[in-house]
Amino acid sequence: MPYYVFAVKPFAQLEMLAEFSAFKEASTHAKALRSAQPAGDAARIKVMFADSPLAAEDLLLQVRQAAPTGDE
Repeated sequence: MPYYVFAVKPFAQLEMLAEFSAFKEASTHAKALRSAQPAGDAARIKVMFADSPLAAEDLLLQVRQAAPTGDE
């Protein structure tokens, strides 16, 4: 399965930026994009591992539960 690099913009707007077969390449590309972002840019750069770009978008849009605290 490939790794996809996305820009996640406000209001859940997703833009696929690249696709890689190895995590190391995807991670390096994402880090380079993050360091080149202007200071006021609200987009977050994310790497997602999925079967297809559509599956990656679905995973990025899912609401995640917060981790339990130590008392739970």
